[in-house]
Amino acid sequence: MAGKAGMAGFTLIELMVTITLLSILIGLAVPSFRTWIGNAKVRTVADGLQTGVRLAQSEAVRLNRQVVFFLTSNNACSTAIDSNANGANWALRTVPMLAGEASEALRCGQLADIAAGVTITGPTALCFNSMGRQTANATPGVTGASCNLGLGPVSTYDIATAQGDRPLRVTVALGGQLRMCDPARSLAAASPDGC
Repeated sequence: MAGKAGMAGFTLIELMVTITLLSILIGLAVPSFRTWIGNAKVRTVADGLQTGVRLAQSEAVRLNRQVVFFLTSNNACSTAIDSNANGANWALRTVPMLAGEASEALRCGQLADIAAGVTITGPTALCFNSMGRQTANATPGVTGASCNLGLGPVSTYDIATAQGDRPLRVTVALGGQLRMCDPARSLAAASPDGC
């Protein structure tokens, strides 16, 4: 009963075929994965921006005074920072009610650290009155900021990246309603996430 013991293992050819198939599958999955990461970055920035605007509204109501939400390039949270339309951070500050009154830095948030390469297009600043509604203010006490209501009843922020295929839009209505939507879709019963 001396038989040959079965050889266990892979041959070199079997190993090469497996590695080749695995590399083809990974090559096909990488572009989809890159797009998914880009879309996740856009969603993260849109969520952070929406959170900042909601905080501005709630602080305006809580303090019973006007609060300005603005984009900035500075990541320090102080009254010394200026607004910047291409800013990757946001800040909240009280608007002085009387001449000579100092404003107060309330809160700040970072958008660049959570998603580099994402662009935000929209107003540099939004002002909210004591009822949490948008209001116009040409001099909210922040260098480079002016709160304009624009031509339409809604202020919009468009968030996109070159790596993703699904940009998002954050809208703030005059009455204070805040909404995130997909600009590629129209608003309908079948597509409630459309703009």
